[in-house]
Amino acid sequence: MPSVVLHGPESTGKSTLCARLAAHYGTVWLPEYGRTYCEEHGTDLGPADLIAIMDGHVAARRALEPQAHGLLIQDTDPVMTAAWSMMLFGHRIAALDAFAEVGQLYLLMDIDLPWIGDDVRMFPDRGDQERFFALCRAELDRRHLPYVLISGGEAERFAGACDTIKRAGLAPNPGIS
Repeated sequence: MPSVVLHGPESTGKSTLCARLAAHYGTVWLPEYGRTYCEEHGTDLGPADLIAIMDGHVAARRALEPQAHGLLIQDTDPVMTAAWSMMLFGHRIAALDAFAEVGQLYLLMDIDLPWIGDDVRMFPDRGDQERFFALCRAELDRRHLPYVLISGGEAERFAGACDTIKRAGLAPNPGIS
């Protein structure tokens, strides 16, 4: 199943854009499993937690794929969890590095939106956001994954994402832009 993965630091509009894209393309989207995990277990994470997040994401994706209509939209994936490993611990986790079920296209979300805090977000400081963004981009580059930077307000992000998906040939209905 072709998939588009939204990738980037906290509070960059990933979940909002996922919901809009799924509705636009008449398909389903996979919520960020790491958020669900942190809401249940807290944010004091260790390497074993990130592996559990990867495993939970993969299981949720496999369960959701049969409901997708030509395209699965993912609110992050284990590639993003690998970026979290670098942000939280400063080192790589082998199991995350071995993850190979990557998306066909990544939408790297810029940090140009205002920060909105909540109970699981950890890095409100602008310097931390910039560092996290650099780690997110570096992870995509390290794996040689195709990505496009998505910037601007909600309308610009939606238009940019739709254009990128169409240009990549991933729109499930070619008549939909």
